[in-house]
Amino acid sequence: MLPWKRVIRPLAALLLAAVAVTAPAASDAQAAAAPSSGWNDFTCKPSAAHPRPVVLVHGTFGNSVDNWLGLAPYLTSRGYCVFSLDYGQLPGVPFFHGLGPVEESAEQLDAYVDRLRAATGAAKVDIVGHSQGGMMPRHYLKFLGGAAEVNALIGIAPSNHGTTLGDLTALLPYFPGAEDLIDEATPALADQIAGSAFLAELNAGGDTVPGVRYTVIATRYDEVVTPYRSAFLTGPNVRNVVLQDLCAADLSEHLAIGLFDRIAFHEVANALDPDHARRTTCASVFS
Repeated sequence: MLPWKRVIRPLAALLLAAVAVTAPAASDAQAAAAPSSGWNDFTCKPSAAHPRPVVLVHGTFGNSVDNWLGLAPYLTSRGYCVFSLDYGQLPGVPFFHGLGPVEESAEQLDAYVDRLRAATGAAKVDIVGHSQGGMMPRHYLKFLGGAAEVNALIGIAPSNHGTTLGDLTALLPYFPGAEDLIDEATPALADQIAGSAFLAELNAGGDTVPGVRYTVIATRYDEVVTPYRSAFLTGPNVRNVVLQDLCAADLSEHLAIGLFDRIAFHEVANALDPDHARRTTCASVFS
């Protein structure tokens, strides 16, 4: 092995670890048996109060259960029909998903939404995504006809304009073949590096598409999507929110904001039903 490869492989591992969801991994059997009462219950019919199913899209290294053990019950208890999918699976890699090419993951989301709309009878869905899961649906909206099927996209610490991982990615050119290695082993990571060809195409001509409402919820303490403002979108029907502007005492970083932060969850609920939104404050943790 060439000496630089001894450095590259740990670097690639660090990149993987930086975006990993660290909640306990669920088995495929557990995923199939995820709690119902609206969560992955395809018999759930949206109500007049909440007429659109909510699709939860996990982040890189996440899965349809672990990423949503907090938010899914939060929303189902409020009367939403909630669903979550696995996407971006790599052969021989169980539990940890969101690693395949982002374009292919968007195709999986497209197929899932079609199945969900057929089952529930809903014309449109709302999407809530964490990290890559907040960015990847934008490819579906822009290139796969998703704008006609989606009412709102809510990104929790989404990688909309990629990440420098605290300038760690700036080291890649100093290690010949590093980017090729990451692209081959974990394409989704390469796609999310700031300045990638995928992101250049996604963001060319504007961040948004007509007819969709966008909300971005970011945290100043994000150590994965850096700088944290790279999560923000520009365009019509966009609301960018910094978690600490809602509650200065909230210290959640990239994982916590998606896994268990009830202040962020409260703002998600506001974005899903803006007509009945209630001000989000530090006290929202009790609501």
